[in-house]
Amino acid sequence: MEMINKTPKQIVSDLDNYVIGQGAAKKAVAIALRNRYRRMELSADMQEEITPKNMLMIGPTGVGKTEIARRLAKIVKAPFVKVEATKFTEVGYVGRDVESMVRDLVDISIEMEKAQAYSNVRSSAVREADKRLVKLLVPAQKKQTKSNGNDFQSMMSMINQMQQTGQMPTADNNDNEEVTDDIRNSRLSVSDQLKNGLLEDSEVTIEMDDPQQAAAGNNNMLGQMGIDLGDTLGQIMPKKRIKRSMPVSEAREILVKEESEKLVNSADIYHDAIVRAENTGIIFIDEIDKITGGGQQNSGEVSREGVQRDILPIVEGSQISTKYGPINTDHILFIASGAFAESKPSDLIAELQGRFPIRVELDDLSKEDFVKILTEPKNALIKQYIALIGTDNIKVTFTIEAIEAIAEIAYKVNHETQNIGARRLHTVLEKLLEELLYEGPDMEMGDVTITENYVNERIGNIAKDKDLSRYIL
Repeated sequence: MEMINKTPKQIVSDLDNYVIGQGAAKKAVAIALRNRYRRMELSADMQEEITPKNMLMIGPTGVGKTEIARRLAKIVKAPFVKVEATKFTEVGYVGRDVESMVRDLVDISIEMEKAQAYSNVRSSAVREADKRLVKLLVPAQKKQTKSNGNDFQSMMSMINQMQQTGQMPTADNNDNEEVTDDIRNSRLSVSDQLKNGLLEDSEVTIEMDDPQQAAAGNNNMLGQMGIDLGDTLGQIMPKKRIKRSMPVSEAREILVKEESEKLVNSADIYHDAIVRAENTGIIFIDEIDKITGGGQQNSGEVSREGVQRDILPIVEGSQISTKYGPINTDHILFIASGAFAESKPSDLIAELQGRFPIRVELDDLSKEDFVKILTEPKNALIKQYIALIGTDNIKVTFTIEAIEAIAEIAYKVNHETQNIGARRLHTVLEKLLEELLYEGPDMEMGDVTITENYVNERIGNIAKDKDLSRYIL
């Protein structure tokens, strides 16, 4: 929550490191975010009255709508979800239920809170994980367990342990090990080697939760409805465990996660995650223009107006059930976007229009914008390709004339074929550097300079031919 305390100018400055231009959109999101911080400084009664001013971004694809929203969330460490409005259908018929976007937001918030909580206990978790690794690397012989003659009591004890832990009872504790002096000395030696990082590449076999089982539980329809069948079944059936052989460095991270789970309070994590999602969560609804009645869509689709009416209560503020508890959407920031090429914002139902009072139209990208996109942002496209090709011991240099030629070609193709914004730069650069990327690993080329002539030779003729550029660039 502390990261949200940034002035609008600071937020815009941070966004400038990643997104070129679009000053109006940056200013609007910066004000919207600052208002969230301002609200948190007010009394509880006043907080309840102030709702977020949701935003509608209007502009063609590839001009930075999604990037602005995603970078904004990263800057302030807020839970962020991007959804496609076209993926939803009325009352969840065939497609996804609109409430699933909120549940996805909670899931992301849970992971963020877990990461924070786990980092606070990591040192303790690493110590416990290393103790387990020592026992796995130097196993002791198990003691023969004697039956007490009461099989029913033993079975009930096992069931009680399964219900408490969700796992089969194990016999990994010291009481069931027969540790000789040789084993004890070997473990001390291995422990020292682990501390000194001498066994990181050694192979060890560990028992872990089956990731396939976890994935199946998250992707089912009941999960979308906020019902966690896995937790219910886990009360009566143990989690499936599998054995895997892997390097010590990889095994440690799995064991650290398991030990971290034991050291933190899950209830606190779930509560804090819900609060975090409620007060700082951002949901980005893309392609909202595709569910308006203005543009002619394919026949046979479920009512687009019906999808709007399903989204409306969530944007207005409602309580959504999740497997971690209920969440109120009153103060979640919703950012909708769309090109609105075949429709207009007024084609949205009136109630939904009223819930997006901040509207900003993003500018089309110019040649000068393309030059800046190629060079100025952190990890700009040119920098990415220089780094990629550099892994083959080839130093690539782009002249400013070459960069301007690339920008000119991208701009021209956008306006003569289909305008896909900055994404056109990816197709142009891939075609431009195709031979270098292919031949590079087998050639000792040393230094390579990309000039304007090279750009024109590689893609100039393609760009001039509308039919070729339509399919290649």
